Amino acid sequence: MIKFAAFLPPLFMAGMACAAPLALTPADPQPQADALAAGLAVAYAYPKDVHTLEEARDALGKARAGLPLQGLSYADNTDGDLTMTARTAQKVAAQINGFIRFDAAGTYEVDVFSNDGIQLSLGGAEVALFDDIHGCEAAGAQEVEVPQAGWYAVEAVYFQRKGSACLMMDWNVDGAMGAVPDAAFAHLP
Repeated sequence: MIKFAAFLPPLFMAGMACAAPLALTPADPQPQADALAAGLAVAYAYPKDVHTLEEARDALGKARAGLPLQGLSYADNTDGDLTMTARTAQKVAAQINGFIRFDAAGTYEVDVFSNDGIQLSLGGAEVALFDDIHGCEAAGAQEVEVPQAGWYAVEAVYFQRKGSACLMMDWNVDGAMGAVPDAAFAHLP
């Protein structure tokens, strides 16, 4: 059997190595548990149409606070169902903020699923970017380095144009990918 790698130059092989995990920065100061509310804060805008994150950001200049998100666990819904806690199903832009709690230091793998666009950062590092219209798809797993247990900032811009909508986040805990529990998210009320 011929191995493909045998024909690759050494420099190309070196470039195939996995990228180092993204280094997350813990929230400083760490929020006190009694000062936090469950879920994530969200502000919505309802543009006439939205195709890109830039259009979503422009619309968010007129955003109004919405009911907090329970977390990032909004599975692909049915066309016509409301998008997350928005007041409509279509043409929604959302600014999402809060914190995620990692219970231990270490290297985690995270993946974000969206329909449509998403730009999401954890602890100051961008972990998901999807700047187009698409079905509920994974942005691609990212390794993140968590230097200490505690709270890390969550910042996201999301948009949903037409059809169904989803926004979910998975992580690798104890060697298996699974949904981040809603209890891992909080925000300042």
